[in-house]
Amino acid sequence: MIDFEEELKKFQPSLEVEEAEEAIYNHDLTDMTDILKEMMQEVKQSR
Repeated sequence: MIDFEEELKKFQPSLEVEEAEEAIYNHDLTDMTDILKEMMQEVKQSR
């Protein structure tokens, strides 16, 4: 039978997951708010 407590003690997170997490948090993604702000600026400038 598996001893879950013992297995949890041995657990080490995958480096790939940590690297992916860092890349996601450090990457500035454009969202809908950014797009709407840009569109509003373009409308104001065209007037």
